Amino acid sequence: MHQLHDSSIGKKDNKNESQSRYRIPISAFTVLIGIALLFGVLYLTLPARITLGPNWLPLAVILITLLPIVTTRIFQHPISYHYTRAMMLIMLGFITVALIAGVILLIITLPQRQQGQSVSLLRTGASLWIGNILVFALWYWELDGGGPKVRHENGNKAADFLFPQQADGNKSGWVPHLIDYLFLGFTGATALSPADTYPLTRRAKCLMMLEAILALIVLTILIGRAVNIL
Repeated sequence: MHQLHDSSIGKKDNKNESQSRYRIPISAFTVLIGIALLFGVLYLTLPARITLGPNWLPLAVILITLLPIVTTRIFQHPISYHYTRAMMLIMLGFITVALIAGVILLIITLPQRQQGQSVSLLRTGASLWIGNILVFALWYWELDGGGPKVRHENGNKAADFLFPQQADGNKSGWVPHLIDYLFLGFTGATALSPADTYPLTRRAKCLMMLEAILALIVLTILIGRAVNIL
């Protein structure tokens, strides 16, 4: 009897340990790193008057956040999923503040720009617009359904967002990949509204509204400058 009890406890502990050590598939992990680093590089190209602090700071924060995660993955020493997700959310919070500050400073410094700086303005606006897509794609990936681990445990059913493949309760076992959230971020920054994927929760709607507002501000500035050039 005691052996059966100990065996059941052991299985439960192994299950809990397995869940805590859940690892994102290598393909998604690689894309995630690429998107985060791309934002850091884009921010690095912004002029000093548009950045909150040194323009290399977001890239440094991204590298500091990702380095231990990547290192443990390479050397097959997985760390707790909850620790990894907490670090990712902290990183996302920081780069989101940097993005919003960049858009605000773009508006503030706009009257100070001279006519000959049109190309620089277009380049800065484009970097912020692309960065907006990248940042919110990562937010959607991390927050939808509580993150990739919880989505996996719940059969990837619709949670914060409803993808077309999930309309029937996801009976086919479809799994949303990071590229799906990147497309969601792209449509939110171009159409300024959902395309084929709909927000279901308040936090998802708030995120999409914030992305659309930032994109609308940047696009309005870019279009206005383009009209002036013509």
